[in-house]
Amino acid sequence: MHRENAVFRAEDFFNSGRFFDLLTDLVAENTGSRENTRKPQMLAYLEDKMRPWLEKMDFKCRLVENPEEPCAPFLIARRIENHDFKTILIYGHGDTVPAMDGQWKDGLNPLVLTPETGKWYGRGSADNKGQHAINFAALECVLKERGSLGFNVIALIETGEESGSPGLHKICKQEKKDLKADVLIASDGPRIDPDVPTVFGGSRAVFNFDLTLNLREGGHHSGNWGGLLANPGIILSHAIASMVDAKGKILIKELRPETIPAKIKQAVDKLNVTAKGGPAIDPDWGEPGLTSAQKVYAWNTLDVLAFECGNPAQPVNAIPPKAWARCHVRFIADFDPSIFISAIRNHLDKNGFSMIDIKEAPNNYGLATRMDPDNPWVSFVTNSFKKTLDKNIQIAFLPNLGGTLPNDAFSHVIGMDTIWIPHSYGGCNQHAPNEHILESITKQGLSLMAGLFWDLAEKLR
Repeated sequence: MHRENAVFRAEDFFNSGRFFDLLTDLVAENTGSRENTRKPQMLAYLEDKMRPWLEKMDFKCRLVENPEEPCAPFLIARRIENHDFKTILIYGHGDTVPAMDGQWKDGLNPLVLTPETGKWYGRGSADNKGQHAINFAALECVLKERGSLGFNVIALIETGEESGSPGLHKICKQEKKDLKADVLIASDGPRIDPDVPTVFGGSRAVFNFDLTLNLREGGHHSGNWGGLLANPGIILSHAIASMVDAKGKILIKELRPETIPAKIKQAVDKLNVTAKGGPAIDPDWGEPGLTSAQKVYAWNTLDVLAFECGNPAQPVNAIPPKAWARCHVRFIADFDPSIFISAIRNHLDKNGFSMIDIKEAPNNYGLATRMDPDNPWVSFVTNSFKKTLDKNIQIAFLPNLGGTLPNDAFSHVIGMDTIWIPHSYGGCNQHAPNEHILESITKQGLSLMAGLFWDLAEKLR
């Protein structure tokens, strides 16, 4: 019974092709529908895929209905070795964005896991089926080597994350007793670099809102009315320009951090954000005077996600009657998103845009979270990774991810430390055609998690 044997089991699980077969089965379940009829697919993923696997590891499983979204149920699984032992919570989500069949490159079916030059293509391979599958597979390898874990494990699998995790916070409050743990160990999002194992302790949050300007009924010929009728597209574009400048700097004071806390700055300044595997970085975009890492992990951003005026698919020579834009703020911890609408409203009014309506979009996440770099879990996980790989290898720690996860459901509602270990990278095409997971990260992730679960048995005694 040795740590090295557990890690070897995890490596062999990859090398033998068993993990590929496992993920193939998970990807084949189409859980990407946004329709109200999607519940059968979600139930099939939880009941037919996850439940038998977890029950084989002696988890006691039960389905829980979603109090907000009936088509997005939850699976809660508990493996309690001893009520006196400490407990970890593992989280994942079985839903994906829509498959986007027909938009993938030739030879790829989004529901068929396909290997190609070190990449495994398939919807959910990176977000999030592949990531939680790595964690459960590694846990199983450790369990087979040890015979027992020496700690308790609770698993929570949701099926609504891609829709904003409706009901998750209520479930965490409702099931707080059965979900209570000493630490969350979960995986989602990308590594900072494909070659750099990454740990993060929280995430920025996102606040989506709509700006709408409706001036009149119907369009009017631009030859007869151009120069006489106000153009809502032009007005709305100027309103947005008053909120964020031509290089992405936020111009609304209430949406801007006052400063970066010293400890957070010290941790973030160790990070090197690269374009490896992703699009080229625009160095002059965003808040001036900040490094790339500070912009992503320690600051807020205001972005336009969509803009509609007239008929973009078939423009005509007419002054359109209305314009609409979906915008959002990615924000760091210590910001209260409930003040965003009033702050934007006041700004628009002061700048002559009182005619523009503003409305919060549905299914926004909750609060942003981050972890103090001095938290003992940071050094524990980092040391475990170095023990598995090489004591001199670089491990990146992010106080918070640049993207958004429902982390506050665990850190705030249940009340626990949270550790996230991503098994993907920035160029994985999640939420787009050609989503994939890298073989190199997958294999390494299995080894890292097996080593971590082994070490947890020693730490949590």
